[in-house]
Amino acid sequence: MNTNEYYIKRCLQLARNGLGSTYPNPLVGCVIVHDNKIIGEGWHRRAGEAHAEVKAIQSVKNKSLLKSSTLYVTLEPCSHFGKTPPCSDLIIDKKIPNIVIGTIDPFAKVAGMGVKKLLSAGRNVIVGVCEDECEELNKRFFTFHRKKRPYIILKWAVTQHGFLAPKDQNQGEVFWITNAYSQQLVHKWRSEEQAILVGTKTAAKDNPKLNVRHWFGKSPMRVVIDKTLKLPSHLSLFDDSISTLVFHQRNTQAQNENNLKLKAIDFEKHSVTQIMEELYNNNLQSVIIEGGSKTLQTFIDSNLWDEARVFVGENKIDKGIKGPIFNKEAATSIDVEGDLLNYYYND
Repeated sequence: MNTNEYYIKRCLQLARNGLGSTYPNPLVGCVIVHDNKIIGEGWHRRAGEAHAEVKAIQSVKNKSLLKSSTLYVTLEPCSHFGKTPPCSDLIIDKKIPNIVIGTIDPFAKVAGMGVKKLLSAGRNVIVGVCEDECEELNKRFFTFHRKKRPYIILKWAVTQHGFLAPKDQNQGEVFWITNAYSQQLVHKWRSEEQAILVGTKTAAKDNPKLNVRHWFGKSPMRVVIDKTLKLPSHLSLFDDSISTLVFHQRNTQAQNENNLKLKAIDFEKHSVTQIMEELYNNNLQSVIIEGGSKTLQTFIDSNLWDEARVFVGENKIDKGIKGPIFNKEAATSIDVEGDLLNYYYND
């Protein structure tokens, strides 16, 4: 590992601290190095607050050292006025001579303009250090701006025999496949994403809250597919505690109210594509698809997914509702106190 890679990897560590709290902004980490010693560090914490470069510069005690230092950052410094001034202007103003950047920002208002501004000011700029890792860090942000849709995570759990739930499950009764550790992990995931989606059957049968209860963080927007608006209003999804978006068929008379928004789409056409377009229009960079089997299968068959996280619990039942058909090899597998968690990626 060379020097540039070493410090960019430290930037990546810092950037991850902001996961779930920076939307719609990307995750960014920054360090400032003088004579092979880190003299400043920072990461972006939330939209509207100071960017990583500003935080790092502010943390430097002896500002005179900036004129002979190198600034490392995971993502190209911004060059436009948003909620905060351009970071590239600050770097130039502080006379920092060397800038090492992980990857270019795909956002149209930046997209190379930050690098161009730094080069025009006579700074030494290196781009593309640990580029794959820096893009992976901001896979949600990059997918949103490049593909014009949210980053899509499929998530489900099956028993040892591949069942999602027993066939004779009572309405409102939750059948737990995974253990408490896996359940807590799922709530951590929810806190990291912007939306969570379920189909009609899952909403009716499980009566899920789809919030963050077993982890610290903000609950994602709840998204429900309810074609004919047949779900009863007493369900937890409609308790008005979290912003909820319901997709239904056209020509249905319905009104938005409080935290509930209704959106009509054409179910005769490619419904999941329309749903993702609407989430994009709502500036949602990521969504977890939590079920049920039919909804998950629709996304799989449409090849409209980026990542799948599949638990295999220790629970055993002889018959029930089968999990989606998914012919992929797991990229990685980990043990969660007895539950097997498989990760898949749509390359």
